[in-house]
Amino acid sequence: MSIDMNQFFQAFFDETEELLAEKERLLLAVDVAAPDMEDIDAIFRAAHSIKGGASTFGLNDITEVTHMLESLLDRIRKGEMALTAEHVDAFLAAKDIVKMQLDGHRHGTPVDQDSAGDVRAWLHSLSQNAELDGLSAESLAGRHAAAQAAISAATRRFRIELPQVTERDAAALADELGLLGGIDKAALADGRPVFTLATTESLDDILAICSFVLDPDDLNITEQPAAIAMQPQAEPASAAAVPAEDPGYGFFEPIEPIEPPKAETAVVPVAAVEALAAQKMETAPGGTPTGSAEARPAARQQADKAAVSQESSSIRVSIEKVDQLINLVGELVITQAMIEQRTNALDPMLHERLLSSVSQLTRNTRDLQEAVMSIRMMPMDYVFSRFPRMVRDLAAKLGKKVEFVTHGAATELDKGLIERIVDPLTHLVRNSIDHGIEMPAARAAAGKHEAGKLSLSAAHQGGNIVIEVSDDGGGLNREKILAKAMQQGLPVSENMPDSEVWQLIFAPGFSTAETVTDVSGRGVGMDVVKRNITAMGGMVEIRSAKGFGSTISISLPLTLAILDGMSIKVGEEVYILPLSYVIESLQPPQSDVKEIAGQGRVVKVRGEYLPLIPLYQMFGIEPRFTDPSEGIVVILESDGRKAALFIDELVGQQQVVVKNLESNYRKVAGISGATILGDGGVALILDVSALLRSSRQLNAESVSS
Repeated sequence: MSIDMNQFFQAFFDETEELLAEKERLLLAVDVAAPDMEDIDAIFRAAHSIKGGASTFGLNDITEVTHMLESLLDRIRKGEMALTAEHVDAFLAAKDIVKMQLDGHRHGTPVDQDSAGDVRAWLHSLSQNAELDGLSAESLAGRHAAAQAAISAATRRFRIELPQVTERDAAALADELGLLGGIDKAALADGRPVFTLATTESLDDILAICSFVLDPDDLNITEQPAAIAMQPQAEPASAAAVPAEDPGYGFFEPIEPIEPPKAETAVVPVAAVEALAAQKMETAPGGTPTGSAEARPAARQQADKAAVSQESSSIRVSIEKVDQLINLVGELVITQAMIEQRTNALDPMLHERLLSSVSQLTRNTRDLQEAVMSIRMMPMDYVFSRFPRMVRDLAAKLGKKVEFVTHGAATELDKGLIERIVDPLTHLVRNSIDHGIEMPAARAAAGKHEAGKLSLSAAHQGGNIVIEVSDDGGGLNREKILAKAMQQGLPVSENMPDSEVWQLIFAPGFSTAETVTDVSGRGVGMDVVKRNITAMGGMVEIRSAKGFGSTISISLPLTLAILDGMSIKVGEEVYILPLSYVIESLQPPQSDVKEIAGQGRVVKVRGEYLPLIPLYQMFGIEPRFTDPSEGIVVILESDGRKAALFIDELVGQQQVVVKNLESNYRKVAGISGATILGDGGVALILDVSALLRSSRQLNAESVSS
């Protein structure tokens, strides 16, 4: 039976990604002056786990970095050296290198070998209490060579005698052990394989590898003295030494058993090794045996129980399977809607039991739909956890002091949206650090704390999630923004409200930054940020006060797979209007509809004149009504602007399953997707933002009566 190794590689890659993220989180939160040894132990365990997995799969470049990282962390947790800020910097650099190497193996991306060598040299130098300040590239190379020499000096040699096994098992075990170091293969006179392994790994690591193939009790492992070189292979014995019925050891050279000097060689029984390993696991970080699990600190026992509980209560499922499940549930919802629509025409007295069953089906379908949709929901911590490192590095690069805080990291958002919001948030955070928060001296002169505060928050509001990026920096400069807008020919006036002035920074190419940096420029790319958020059905708002900071608020739907919509009709066509854009609907009197030369028609709604968008003109449909006073006007709001959509009638409000139109047909202007109605017909979902942008009346400004 063949085994697909890809699944194991994928599991290793996923787990390593999680371990690297956890390691970075702990490093960024560690107090250098008084580190929590529990956190240091957790960082050590992460490095050890990554090293073990990389060794198993033969990813030697990752093994080298994590081995040196593990050794240095071990010295720190044992109290042999104190943790310093340089250690944290080196550990974070090592994390970046391992991530780069992991991506190289996983996706085939290039790996900077020089940077990897520099980090290995840095780690080795720190382990020797050496300073690297001002070292040249040649010095770094020398340090790297010294590190490699140190690894060679730490090499141990083990003699591993195997029981009678098949050639296939012996070859598999040889390949696995070869990942730990250099290996020589031979055979005893009775045909049993024997390996000589030169490695820097421990006996526990060797046993762990062998356990994949053999029972450890069947092994005889002997550690050879460091002064003894690899034993030369003996002359082959006669062919009769190999059992005739088992020709499987053809690739081994039979040798006589080697009896090493008893005074210098120790044969460690496997049972003793297991007992030693168990005792080692129950040893406190400082090296003091605790004797039993009961003697360990209560906090550690609770953490262990929590880890086991979490591991046993979750499984890894590919996103493709989740999407397939969601699609099937969506089809079920559509089928249920069809059944419900057809039973509406039945006599409730004659078909009471059937209608009751349909009602129960409706409730169960809704519950199932919500439960399945929750599978795709992920906590915002998935996004927020990326920023502490970035804030730390950018603040150091710019010479600023920034305190970064997050709120609502447990708030959940659909996975599809959570991945698309990362880039816009990254741009906003970089802008806040670069152009929002002032230099420490400027803050002190303004009576502020030298360290600026940058916060990232998320919270649910109805069917939406609101994400805010806030800083207590200098805020937006109204005068500069208006002057720049006038220079670029944008339609502005001095009496514009602040909310409209702030929206100007989203204009393409708009920036008030005096100098362009490699970090960001306030306004540069902000149009892309807004366009990406709008494409997700979201909205962006800005609040700012000069000298007190700025807050950029992003409102997004919780998911794009399910939509609360309003069914509308124009002619014989039915469309779905996303409910989040709808303010109200009304039938205006003839006197409230006006014609403005060069602007088209507008409708007066409570003292406000709003541009009128006839949907039948947008899509070339033969309508029932061409007079707004005879039809229905739906008031919409998008990007801070209002408009009135003229339609024939309202059909009703319903939750619809969104289907991607592009993958089945092509991109249609003004349409964001499609859905299947209860009668089996297809209804297109309107892209409100696109309709407002493309409308002839969009440029008409709302004026007060």
